[in-house]
Amino acid sequence: MKWSEKERIAYSVSTPPGEKKDTTLPFPSSYSPEYVETSWYPWWEKEGFFTPEINDRLPHAVNRSFSMCIPPPNVTGTLHLGHALTVAIEDALVRWRRMQGYKVVWVPGCDHAGIATQTVVERRLFRERGKRRQDLSREEFLKEVWTWKKEKGEEIYHQLRKLGASLDWSRACFTMDPGFSSAVTEAFVRLCDSGLIYRSEGLVNWSCALESAISDIEVDSKQLSGRTLLSVPGYQNRYLGRDLPVCLLFSGISPIFPVSVSTTRPETMLGDVAIAVHPEDPRYQAIHGKQCRHPFADRLLPIITDTMVDMELGTGAVKVTPAHDHTDFLLSQRHSLPRLTVIGGDGTMTPLCGQWLEGVKRFDAREQVIDALTEKMLFRGKRDHAMSLPVCSRSGDVIEPLLKKQWFVRCGEMARRAIQAVDEGQLEIIPHFYTKTWSSWLSNISDWCISRQLWWGHQIPAYRVTLSDSTDTQEELWVWGRSEEEARERAAGKYGVTADTITLTQDPDVLDTWFSSGLFPFAMLGWPQQTSDLRQFYPNTILETGSDLIFFWVARMVMLGTELTGQLPFKQVLLHSLVRDKHGRKMSKSLGNVIDPLDVISGISLERLQEKVEEGNLDPRESMVAMEAKDFPKGIPECGTDALRFALCSYKAQGEDISLSVSQVLSCRHFCNKMWQTVRFTLGVLEDRGAELGTTSPLDSMDQWVCSRLYSTVLQCEQGFERYELHSVTAALHSFWLHSLCDIYLECIKPVLSQDSGAGAIDTQVVRAVLYHCVSVSLALLSPFMPFLTEELWQRLYLLRGESGDSAGASLCLQPYPQSSQLAHWHFPQEEADFTLVQEVVRVARSLRAQCGMTKEKPDSTSLQAQILVHFGPAVRTLGRITKLHLHCPQGAGSLSFPLAPPPPKGSAVGVVDHSCQLHLNVQVIIRLQCNLIQISRNGGL
Repeated sequence: MKWSEKERIAYSVSTPPGEKKDTTLPFPSSYSPEYVETSWYPWWEKEGFFTPEINDRLPHAVNRSFSMCIPPPNVTGTLHLGHALTVAIEDALVRWRRMQGYKVVWVPGCDHAGIATQTVVERRLFRERGKRRQDLSREEFLKEVWTWKKEKGEEIYHQLRKLGASLDWSRACFTMDPGFSSAVTEAFVRLCDSGLIYRSEGLVNWSCALESAISDIEVDSKQLSGRTLLSVPGYQNRYLGRDLPVCLLFSGISPIFPVSVSTTRPETMLGDVAIAVHPEDPRYQAIHGKQCRHPFADRLLPIITDTMVDMELGTGAVKVTPAHDHTDFLLSQRHSLPRLTVIGGDGTMTPLCGQWLEGVKRFDAREQVIDALTEKMLFRGKRDHAMSLPVCSRSGDVIEPLLKKQWFVRCGEMARRAIQAVDEGQLEIIPHFYTKTWSSWLSNISDWCISRQLWWGHQIPAYRVTLSDSTDTQEELWVWGRSEEEARERAAGKYGVTADTITLTQDPDVLDTWFSSGLFPFAMLGWPQQTSDLRQFYPNTILETGSDLIFFWVARMVMLGTELTGQLPFKQVLLHSLVRDKHGRKMSKSLGNVIDPLDVISGISLERLQEKVEEGNLDPRESMVAMEAKDFPKGIPECGTDALRFALCSYKAQGEDISLSVSQVLSCRHFCNKMWQTVRFTLGVLEDRGAELGTTSPLDSMDQWVCSRLYSTVLQCEQGFERYELHSVTAALHSFWLHSLCDIYLECIKPVLSQDSGAGAIDTQVVRAVLYHCVSVSLALLSPFMPFLTEELWQRLYLLRGESGDSAGASLCLQPYPQSSQLAHWHFPQEEADFTLVQEVVRVARSLRAQCGMTKEKPDSTSLQAQILVHFGPAVRTLGRITKLHLHCPQGAGSLSFPLAPPPPKGSAVGVVDHSCQLHLNVQVIIRLQCNLIQISRNGGL
């Protein structure tokens, strides 16, 4: 921004925090995001404009409420542009409803993000102190995590304020706050009491890197077409993934029946308990019910038949390892097979494998098993094989299915009710094409493992019971309770003993993060207490979030909310697309393409971008990738919050993923500058004429047209907001301000406004009133998208009117949102329709002027054309087959160095070269045609 030295001095004094900005100072000559966006938010927050209680002070208040929770960001780091899109969309909806007079509550919060947060804190602990979590006590480690949370939580809240999010900070909640934690405990106890939570041994998705179970939807499927090198946590080098089927030979009791099996996981064969073939496979008809001897263990493996076996895959015979494969686990249930765990939770081989493999890492063991088979001459080669590899979305580790005793949630009935709610129209999912996905996923849902073997999170409120007189140490006895005292009472009653004979040991595991975040819509309002907020704002009006959370979060909120409160947690679900970089890649820290919205708002140099990557809490390998992946060779220029928000809302969020380019944000930054200069011009026109802003004088044609265009824009905004199509709202506003207001109306009224007072005074008064009306209404329309700039500009106009009122009425964010019904008297559809012809004539005229070089610098080319024709006179006569060439050029008569001819005689044939050059041929005219003036004008000339 280029300010004069005088302006720099005048605006160098900042506004005290929470005080209203002084807009009586002279209007700066140019737009600066930093100047505009510095002081307004603290004033809004201090005045309580974002609380629902402000509604009582609004004269246009309506008896309706609007409630919504922000998808709580994880306290693992700062927000990125994906979060900024969420904030831009949600804040636009919130500000729109607040301006409509609704009682609005939008609750902020952060999620403790158990796995993700523990991982980054462990990583920082090791990098800074060389210590692992296990080197500290649980209490010491949790203290480290709380320190991290305080740092990152404050940073996230700072980012939200910088983004202009009009959140009610008095109601902010964190998922580990005491009140929220009580809600989590209450939910667990109630679900246990109703039989929906149970403890059982089951095959879970296990991350050896995290040493914890993860849920099904936290497992990514990595498609491998063949031999592939993968980076696996815990291994120094890139390691071979499970993509090589190997053929093994199991020796039969009779040498007549050797059986070859194929597997992608030879390290698990120490846990094999059977060989399965398809009952109709002709190759194995003779060995049904026979046995094979295990090549490493002195045990016999039965050959079972089952239709689950794919005859076309590999050799058609598969080894069965129930403790390490989901399909094999089902086979063990159907055929009563034992389950042998040969890989431990840390990813090393267990004692069941024997001394030669015990303690060896699983992928190192893979190579050792292949070598041992080769040595025994049982190895039969290998070949590439396409497969889907399960990978932990949190750690990047290859998932290891393991048998574990865990807590599970029965999802079948809750999922059925969630499907029914959508089918019957009680819950609307927008866009509607997600409805089919919703139904399909919930119809095939399995029970949800909610145990996590972490230290950070809500410790499961379940207690293992030890009875003083019991001799059975194998059977697990469990109770649950809101406190240890309640659990003890429950145990005493359940087992018929006195409380003093019971020893309770709380489960050290914590609950899945998605369990607690699934309670957010009602726990944030004080549930299970029947608070006034819960009564007034629950169910929430709408949930708005990214489409990638439809199962992680949305489905679980619907299931838990319906079960625990008896009501759907919200009536509508609005899903937006993901933000990707300009290359179409998903925002990822490991790719280095995650952009801090504050870097777009304030600008950042390339050097500082690189420093931030180096300072980040990334794995060294990820840091190298990040340094190579930056897309900003010159850094990021300052764009401002308003430009960023407007750009994000300008995309069609309910469709394909959004590939955001900083250049598009810069384009919106230029639009902000256009708005600034427009209001600056308007203030110059209206200065000291506030009394003239209201008028009853009739409008001329241009005034009618621009007022009608504004009416149509208001109507488009109403329809776009109601359909949640914010891109159509921003497009309508951009088009009106830039094209209708600036390009046409302002250009038309400038000559009128330059007239001296007198005969034209009435016209100028009407023009000023219309100009004020268009600018002020447009600022109100834009306010939900550009809260800072519109407040700054509106305050200047507000002062011009000399109006007074309380602080609530003195902010644009609490003004009534323009309604088409109130502007219907300024709707002139015929004027709008007729003006399309004018626009087309102007377009053609400008096009012709451009073609003929008639710019402001060179308004007329007549003399130059004459000089050219004289210079090429002989060629014109020869090629044109004419005998004489006479030039008639009255405009250039005094500047030409050759004699000019008189005007051409009447009756000459006329040919048009361009708008300033015609050819007249002196011939005998037999028939004269009278041309229609309108026809000529429509062809570009009069």
